[in-house]
Amino acid sequence: MILSIETSTPVCSVALHDGGKLISHTALYQEKSHAGLLAVCIDQLLKNAGLTTGALKAVAVSKGPGSYTGLRIGTSTAKGICFAEDIPLIATDTLEAMALEVAEKVGNTLSEDSNSILCPMLDARRMEVYASIYNLNMEKSKAVDAIIIEENSFEDLIMKTDNFFYFGYGAEKCQTVLNKEKGFRFIPGIDPSAVYLGKVANGLYEKGEFADLAYFEPFYLKEFLTKKSTKNLLG
Repeated sequence: MILSIETSTPVCSVALHDGGKLISHTALYQEKSHAGLLAVCIDQLLKNAGLTTGALKAVAVSKGPGSYTGLRIGTSTAKGICFAEDIPLIATDTLEAMALEVAEKVGNTLSEDSNSILCPMLDARRMEVYASIYNLNMEKSKAVDAIIIEENSFEDLIMKTDNFFYFGYGAEKCQTVLNKEKGFRFIPGIDPSAVYLGKVANGLYEKGEFADLAYFEPFYLKEFLTKKSTKNLLG
């Protein structure tokens, strides 16, 4: 049994998977609720499943990118459970889990030889996003990076595909710049989710790919700047 914790955006979610099969999950769509409600969500999730933390084989947590505060809360909570139960910690890429969700949802609607591109995004600020690039087989072709979205963004990639799917928290603002006529396709309603985080984590668990429990830190991508305005930022 793997407990998954996703706190990289204002959406806080937790899920339980057994051998990759979803057992239960819950999500809160409430700004700045992670610190006060994450532990409550986990306790309730386990109680509803008739379990305690003693039944867990591992805890998976979103490693980022995303909200500095949210990622820290998720990581500290996950580490606390792992230390208490002497179980491994699994650190999962936030954007990879988002890409997996879209790959499953749109994959069946496209031909097997589709050259479609998946671009999960998370809001940074203004017209900047954290993004990476995958194909429908979940093969990554571009590592996570901070990208300023402008008219010529992804010009090298859009010429190689009929469908460039972009999605995620902060992706909606890109519709004013990324032209539909060129092949850009915005998919609404895709937020980082513990459900898909857990699916990715199950594969890492089977491979024995665990994070260093003592030294693991989330992947913030950018340094946390306390003097910057928090308007339009995650967290």
